[in-house]
Amino acid sequence: MVGKLVPSSAVAHSTAAVLTAIPGIGVGTLGRGWSSSRALLRVSRARRCSWTAASERAGEGVTTSGGAAPSGRFPAQPYGRPIVGPMSRWTELTGEASGEEYAARFAALARGGQDVHGEARFCAALVPAGARVLDAGCGTGRVMIRLAELGYDCVGVDLDASMLAVARRQAPGLPWFRVDLAEFDPALLGIAGDFDLVVAAGNIFPLLAPGTEAAVVGHLAAALRPGGLLVAGFGLDEAHLPVPPGLTLPDYDDCCAAAGLALVDRFATWDADPYDGGGYAVSVHRLQLP
Repeated sequence: MVGKLVPSSAVAHSTAAVLTAIPGIGVGTLGRGWSSSRALLRVSRARRCSWTAASERAGEGVTTSGGAAPSGRFPAQPYGRPIVGPMSRWTELTGEASGEEYAARFAALARGGQDVHGEARFCAALVPAGARVLDAGCGTGRVMIRLAELGYDCVGVDLDASMLAVARRQAPGLPWFRVDLAEFDPALLGIAGDFDLVVAAGNIFPLLAPGTEAAVVGHLAAALRPGGLLVAGFGLDEAHLPVPPGLTLPDYDDCCAAAGLALVDRFATWDADPYDGGGYAVSVHRLQLP
């Protein structure tokens, strides 16, 4: 039986009441790899070979554009540590060279008056300000930066160096790490686990390397405190994905169950519209108490 969420009283009395009060569908469904991003992906694929070769010649394959770790309280990051393992679908699509274009797309949406903070608002309705949040597949930092502005203690991880370069430029004081989610371990990064919430927005799971979905869910679950929440939104059909559909909701729920996560609620959008079997779902799972 699927339970119902009890959102933070500091934010709202009801998740649905808060999120569905905003007219229109949240831009969260325009996340990484959504069908309306296919033009960007086509451009990225066309430029992939030249950009990748240039990055390798410049020695930028596993570094940020600045090449230096953020100063302050955050630990040095393993910039020179090579990322190994199977290539993700996202890397196959973009060559990890689409950060600037991806950021420009959402900046244009914001300038046009569209709401680009649906995911952050959704998360803020679930845990109080000050909670620790891991943005898994943080990209250019759009969701995490907004959550940090709202008072959350955030950490961002992503495999795409071009995305992280944008995130670090936009918010150099926040902790950004380049890491494969299939190998994610907070201890190896010198940070604490026990996150209150992990968010994976923008088609993260369908764009992982095939066969790594269960491992990723396991690593993310291990980073949660008991009772912590894993929130993931992703497409399920060709209308919401730039790759052939693969991961189903039953598959994802099985991965979660194996990692000790129980389904709490499921929505059709980041505005908490009820899920009715459509092509996009936002799922909330809770790590079971010992």
